[in-house]
Amino acid sequence: MMYRTDLAVEAIGALESKGGGYSLREESHGSCKVTAIEIFTPEAATRLKKPVGKYCTLHLPSFSDTPDINGTGALLTAKLLRSMLPETGTVLVIGLGNRALTADALGPKTADRILATRHIQKELGRVAGLEQLRPVCVCSPGVLGMTGMDTREILSAMVSQIQPAAVIAIDALAAADRERLGCTVQITDSGIAPGSGVGNSRPCINRDTLGIPVIGVGVPTVMDASALAASGQGRGAASRSSVPLTITVREIDLLINRAASLLSMAINKALNPQVEERWFRELTE
Repeated sequence: MMYRTDLAVEAIGALESKGGGYSLREESHGSCKVTAIEIFTPEAATRLKKPVGKYCTLHLPSFSDTPDINGTGALLTAKLLRSMLPETGTVLVIGLGNRALTADALGPKTADRILATRHIQKELGRVAGLEQLRPVCVCSPGVLGMTGMDTREILSAMVSQIQPAAVIAIDALAAADRERLGCTVQITDSGIAPGSGVGNSRPCINRDTLGIPVIGVGVPTVMDASALAASGQGRGAASRSSVPLTITVREIDLLINRAASLLSMAINKALNPQVEERWFRELTE
């Protein structure tokens, strides 16, 4: 049985690699591992319940136990993200999710630490001794229940006005395996479907809907409760309910803060690699 998951690597594992239409490659980088998956055909996309596209999954030491002190995870994430972005042009960074709900606050908290340069390119270049900064703009649009507007409606209006070369959409993800919570980063050029992993799917945000590349970046912060029940570790209502339920880890506050720190630094480095890390920290924290 395939439980609800936003991770392509779990979708393939659940089907035990049956059928073709995709490729899988793994690489080790010290304590980190990268699984690169590409789904080629509509048939494979239907079988795996994931859109055609590239999916890079980083397996890192737990954010809760080990902060990314030496920046290895951020650098590796930045490298993979840069490979999916256009080389030039404005990039719109969007922090998706509900800031008031801890497990769903990854997007807004990451967006808070993104260095916006679209309005101060020349001034920042003068102060920092840098030139030709990539224009970056950032926003946290909130959720439908708070704004009365669907995220895709808001993004469509932004894209129409700003005309960016690409969008980076950051969101909390759902996993089927609790071992992936807080230690996995997924980057995909297939866009993002807010809420899909927890059975609350909204319209997809991707190249087809916005007309430009949409790179989805996320960390699993919740898991399908029915998957835990099936493993024999779930009890009570979670194992009996027909309503989609999710669970998270006790140290979710720490996990979200450290994941947001890693992702924001990775995105900042991917967009403006010539800027020193200290500038990012001084200007965004």
